[in-house]
Amino acid sequence: MKPFSRSLQRDLDAAAAADDDDGKHHSADDKQNPERGARRPSRLFYLALLYVVFWALVFYHHFSTSVQQSVSAAVAAPAVLQLRPAAFFSVPRIFRRDPCAGRYVYMYDLPPRFNADLVRECRRISGSTDVCKDVANDGFGPNITGGGEGGSLPESGAYDTDQYMLGLIFHARMRRHECLTADPAAAAVVYVPFYAGLDSAMHLGSKDLAARDALSRDVVDWLARRPEWRAMGGRDHFLVSGRGTWDFIVSPDAVGWGNALMTFPAILNATFLTTEASPWHGNDFAVPFPSHFHPSSDAEVVGWQDRVHQMDRPFLWGFAGGARGGSQRTVRAQIMEQCGRSSRCALLGVPAPGHYAPGRAMRLLESAEFCVQPRGDGYTRKSTFDTILAGCIPVFFHPISAYLQYIWHLPRDHRSYSVFIPHGDVVERNASIEEVLSRIPPAKVAQMRERVIRLIPTVLYRHPAAKGVTFKDAFDVALERVIDRVAKRRRAAAEGREYVDSVDGKYSWKYDLAQDREKMLAPHEFDPYINT
Repeated sequence: MKPFSRSLQRDLDAAAAADDDDGKHHSADDKQNPERGARRPSRLFYLALLYVVFWALVFYHHFSTSVQQSVSAAVAAPAVLQLRPAAFFSVPRIFRRDPCAGRYVYMYDLPPRFNADLVRECRRISGSTDVCKDVANDGFGPNITGGGEGGSLPESGAYDTDQYMLGLIFHARMRRHECLTADPAAAAVVYVPFYAGLDSAMHLGSKDLAARDALSRDVVDWLARRPEWRAMGGRDHFLVSGRGTWDFIVSPDAVGWGNALMTFPAILNATFLTTEASPWHGNDFAVPFPSHFHPSSDAEVVGWQDRVHQMDRPFLWGFAGGARGGSQRTVRAQIMEQCGRSSRCALLGVPAPGHYAPGRAMRLLESAEFCVQPRGDGYTRKSTFDTILAGCIPVFFHPISAYLQYIWHLPRDHRSYSVFIPHGDVVERNASIEEVLSRIPPAKVAQMRERVIRLIPTVLYRHPAAKGVTFKDAFDVALERVIDRVAKRRRAAAEGREYVDSVDGKYSWKYDLAQDREKMLAPHEFDPYINT
């Protein structure tokens, strides 16, 4: 068989000779009709041109470099496991769909006083925990080996993680995010790595208002001067506070717990990710508290899900928490009393709120069918996500503890994975928690547990160095929803209007009603629990 290139050349030579002969036969006619002197190229010419273009594309594919440059050497390239055809038939890169299209993130390189310096000054943060221990491992805290006390945690990927380290954890993930870009114009969203939680913790309860709000004012002023901020007035920016909204809405001229970061008019257009959001604001969204498991592979997650699915649970219900001072007419006080006199309840008292050994708490949560979740320091508790990690069905007493908070991460059908007992039934009518739980059919309990176990990947934060992971964790879910929110705001701006979320404004807590405003104001089962 003749080589294709040699055969093609001979065909072209033959065609050229035919053209010469044809020119001789028609030269007389050409003189009479000059327009015939301009002849169209033959089909073989086009074939040759396609041949050249094809090989040019092949060589371009093999020798071209990626158009999108890494934002820094610290950003790792994505590890993608996929089956590919032979190299000769591989699709040229210019014809492939960009996996980051519409997902690029631009991350500010903030002055260190807004993040790194706060970590180095961890000893300035007062409290009963060792914050310098908590900031280790990019906010994961000390590694827990051997599964912790009683082997109640995974053999690998377990950490003693503090609930207020989410700002550091997000930053660590973002530094290795596969869709970072150095071009803000190409970004879908802009991330501001300000450790607002650490800054707030250094001044909690301070009467020096100027010092309390100084760094927050500085970061707002710094952002306002940036062209990236001015492009959309901050509507495409987001921050991760690492604490609840309540710690950032103190009036600038009032003494209170926290600071005034979220009250400054210049920053109101940005999106805030908090561990507890206000149901009456539209710019803050709650994301899960970090728990103690930060896996590095799909196999670690699946292995843990299999384990908690097969666990023996000798107790009907349990509570990992301690008593609080003050009135005994609270849900927590009733839980302590009812659980203490029941043989079907497991109780773990702790010396101080929220300060218990992770291994002991997880061991209790893994031994019960249901795990009760009264209010913590706010409406929410980190224990809610420890409970889901343990495969235990959570029991809530107020809708703001979960249902009106984690709207991106938890199912809107709260009955599919949890039990709701109105706090008034327990405190005012002496309802028995145990009786309510005992009436749930075993088949329904099994369905709820399956739903809880399926939620595990989406409420934990994987290790930032993990590669080849396919599951979406809490970080992925939150970032996708922020990108979606900004895209809607961007489209609205292009149409000359302001986008309003179904969760924006006074009625923001009615997130699960229709987008139609009239229906949003219709009666809702949680109306009696919301102070208007």
